[in-house]
Amino acid sequence: MTALRLSMALTENPMTRPLLDGRVRVQGVELAATGLHPSELFWRQLKFGEFDISEMSLSSLSIGRSQGLRDWVAVPVFTTRRFFHTDMLARDDAGIETPADLVGKRVGVPEYQQTAAVWARVALADEFGVRASDLKWFMERPPEKSHGGATSFAPPPGVDLTYIPPDRTMGQLLASGELDAAVRYLGTTNLVDRSGRSAASIPHLRPLFADKVAEGVRYLRATGILPINHVVVIRRSLFEEHPWLALNLYAAFAEAKELVYEPLPDLIAGWARTGDVDASVVHTLRDTDPVPYGIAANKHVLERLSQALVEQGLVAERVEPLSLFAPSTHAL
Repeated sequence: MTALRLSMALTENPMTRPLLDGRVRVQGVELAATGLHPSELFWRQLKFGEFDISEMSLSSLSIGRSQGLRDWVAVPVFTTRRFFHTDMLARDDAGIETPADLVGKRVGVPEYQQTAAVWARVALADEFGVRASDLKWFMERPPEKSHGGATSFAPPPGVDLTYIPPDRTMGQLLASGELDAAVRYLGTTNLVDRSGRSAASIPHLRPLFADKVAEGVRYLRATGILPINHVVVIRRSLFEEHPWLALNLYAAFAEAKELVYEPLPDLIAGWARTGDVDASVVHTLRDTDPVPYGIAANKHVLERLSQALVEQGLVAERVEPLSLFAPSTHAL
């Protein structure tokens, strides 16, 4: 049997690199693999559908599905996740010492519906009592260069949102004091994002959480949630013609992740030898996967995001997470 020749675009991160560089292959598939920044990748997929297989914004996939867009079938491979609210930035002259102080402030965001911003608003509301309607939002991406441009985004009722003019950037507004804070800031330049300067280079800008690690640990202990950002998708027409692709892809991504974690046991054993961890926890650390794939291990996270999209006015009705995924993967 001749292998399928398919295009695939992934973001550059350790768990996907073995697929991008060819160390791991998908059985029955010859891949033309491309590494892209997620901002550009998701826009190109949502607007032009350029790739057969790709990572995708989980929030944009869900919003599109709520509107009847069924171009993509997901595989429960979750390539990036982090505590996004710990990335919030604030000017040191804006009177913002805690998340509660964001009320009434001018806050920048690359894209209102991006998954990172959704999760940050979940934490603001659930943990600190700050609602999206309490802030004045400024969005950098224009409709024609945004994920929301492909999913008919409009500011939810009660949300004060202004588009940053195309000749200005979020970085410039933060530097000038025209913005007080950023829920998410991307200093990279690609076909979608334009600030092009690091947060560290912007005067008077500092992390809202002085100890981001401690806040992440606190949040995980309080909620049990390590937020999921990206998921892998297959073009629906391709999946319907070749349904075996879903499980073959899942197996390849799992193998790629295993390559990343392969050196971990030796590293952990070294920690025990030097006294950095107690020898009694070596077995537990070795056998723990902090970023599991599959639906069962992530059901609570997927359910919370699904509900958050309703709470934040980004979908009219809740999207059942299982409806996003290939049926053959539901038991994973």
